[in-house]
Amino acid sequence: MATRLRKVRRLRGSRTHGWGQIGQHRDTGKKGYRKVGLHKHKWTQAVLMEGKYFGKHGFHNPTHKIVKHWVNVGNLDDLFLKYGKVVEENGKKVIDLNSLGYDKLLGSGRVRGVYSVIVKACTNSAKSKVTSVGGEIIPC
Repeated sequence: MATRLRKVRRLRGSRTHGWGQIGQHRDTGKKGYRKVGLHKHKWTQAVLMEGKYFGKHGFHNPTHKIVKHWVNVGNLDDLFLKYGKVVEENGKKVIDLNSLGYDKLLGSGRVRGVYSVIVKACTNSAKSKVTSVGGEIIPC
């Protein structure tokens, strides 16, 4: 359709374009508290009158972000091959998850070896899987 034949050309100059008396069919209708247009064509008024109505304010410190690292019981065999050690006195296989940077031991997977695992926290299922094979969990 040609631009000159569109309805909007006929309604130019009309405030509401055929949608009633007070701002209907525009964002939230007749809600007066909604400040329509203050972010675009009334921007200077919004900045001077409203203060901190728009934009981001404050500072979010990224160092307070806490990241938890966890490992599953099924990965203990691979971790022992890479980083584990055997204690000379008892012949125990020891995996120190704390020094590897893991905070928690989760119970997904199967344990094939007998390990002494040093970790900050573990789930009940992880503890039962490690102890059922003959290993132990050493809290630090």
